[in-house]
Amino acid sequence: MALTQRLEFRQSQSLVMTPQLMQAIKLLQLSNLDLTTFVEEELERNPLLERANDEPPAGEAQAEAGQFNDSDGGHNDEPGGGPGEAFEPGQEEWMSKDLGTRAEIEQTLDTGLDNVFSEEPAEAAARNAQDAAPTTYTEWGGGASGDENYNLEAFVAAEMTLGDHLAEQLSVAFTGPAQRMIGQYLIDLVDEAGYLPPDLGQAAERLGASQADVEAVLAVLQKFDPPGVCARNLSECLAIQLRELDRYDPAMQALVEHLDLLAKRDVGALRKLCGVDDEDIADMIGEIRRLNPKPGMKFGSARLQTMVPDVYVRPGPDGGWHVELNSDTLPRVLVNQTYYSQLSKKIGKDGDKSYFTDALQNATWLVRALDQRARTILKVATEIVRQQDGFFTHGVAHLRPLNLKAVADAIQMHESTVSRVTANKYMATNRGTFELKYFFTASIASADGGEAHSAEAVRHHIKQLIDSEAPAAILSDDTIVERLRTSGIDIARRTVAKYREAMRIPSSVQRRRDKQSALGNVLSTAMSDRSRNTELA
Repeated sequence: MALTQRLEFRQSQSLVMTPQLMQAIKLLQLSNLDLTTFVEEELERNPLLERANDEPPAGEAQAEAGQFNDSDGGHNDEPGGGPGEAFEPGQEEWMSKDLGTRAEIEQTLDTGLDNVFSEEPAEAAARNAQDAAPTTYTEWGGGASGDENYNLEAFVAAEMTLGDHLAEQLSVAFTGPAQRMIGQYLIDLVDEAGYLPPDLGQAAERLGASQADVEAVLAVLQKFDPPGVCARNLSECLAIQLRELDRYDPAMQALVEHLDLLAKRDVGALRKLCGVDDEDIADMIGEIRRLNPKPGMKFGSARLQTMVPDVYVRPGPDGGWHVELNSDTLPRVLVNQTYYSQLSKKIGKDGDKSYFTDALQNATWLVRALDQRARTILKVATEIVRQQDGFFTHGVAHLRPLNLKAVADAIQMHESTVSRVTANKYMATNRGTFELKYFFTASIASADGGEAHSAEAVRHHIKQLIDSEAPAAILSDDTIVERLRTSGIDIARRTVAKYREAMRIPSSVQRRRDKQSALGNVLSTAMSDRSRNTELA
């Protein structure tokens, strides 16, 4: 077999991932907040890109055109000239004209100069203007209220954080700089719930102080407001609050030190450890429940962000569903073609010309990418509504199994595109606001060989069974499996346990203890009320 060299031509197709194509793919999975941030950066970077509602008034547009003409010497050599050409010669002629003597000026104006120009000094006029009472709302400082960008939240006082609140108390509690330094270091370690890390052994080493000094400062910090702050665990937090209420006796101390038994509702073991009877242990548990396990949460350091839906689904007049995009979440930008055409006539350097050419291409691409993104979201949302019509009509029990491939095949798109579109997007419906990924659930086979069931519908069914169970007849996971199979749902016991844990529903043993404890509290309250009424009678 001989080795030879030859030249061949082959024709093939391949997808080249250009930077613009990669950016367009990235735009699909951005949320509306991230998209707004991205568009704002592009508006600052690209001079040919502007908001759709940022059209300047006619006077400003003429002034900008005049400034543009002035940049080349103040004259337009083209026939017809610009809008500022007729004004500039007249202005220069008026500026260079000799006005004559005072008598000639007064004869021309047909009045005296004293009537035209006040003899009052400028300082006095400015002072009188400041002393005069404002007559309109804009003079009181509300001049921006007529603007669409007026933001009332900018005038709201900043919310005090937990760190600021503790720092104010620190400046009063200590006078020594070393103690203040240790206290501020510990305050910086406090999380939003008001807790310190369990191990403070490195604090003394980093600060160059003794462990006794750190413990002394910590003891003072734990007396700060709110009660229970700067604790290292839940037991210490509750103990601090009980000391504040003068209720930290030995029995309560034993209860606080065994919170694990309280979480298990093991009242019998707690009663033995505390050495009290049933009535006292019930009162002690009631006091524990009235305490605040997270004292620092009332100082909200992070502001909650309102979830803004990207798609609205409303009932249609024909009995169907009307799907529309939320226009408030769609950035409206335009390409300033007029500005580019004016610049193209004035630019002489090749570097400047290539820069504005690239800017025009990027601006045009961004407008098209935003439009394509909106169309894709609307197309995917419409198909989801069509596939999950039973959910919108009857509720979560009628949610059908759905995957990305089914939607992608229906709208003739790739699964990855549908996955990116459904990420970080929300749909407002008559049953609440849901993420688009909520409607994609796994399939669970039917026991009788019929239509498969959605995993979300099965979880909803399990929750209904558990919520309706009686305290004397708690359903185990095996019993739930049997009842689901009776309803036509073929599911394994471990799947039931997994769904139950995902919904944070305790086991049957724990639920039996909780409901019996709640029932006992209700009965004891009823008996005490009855005895009180009998005594009053």
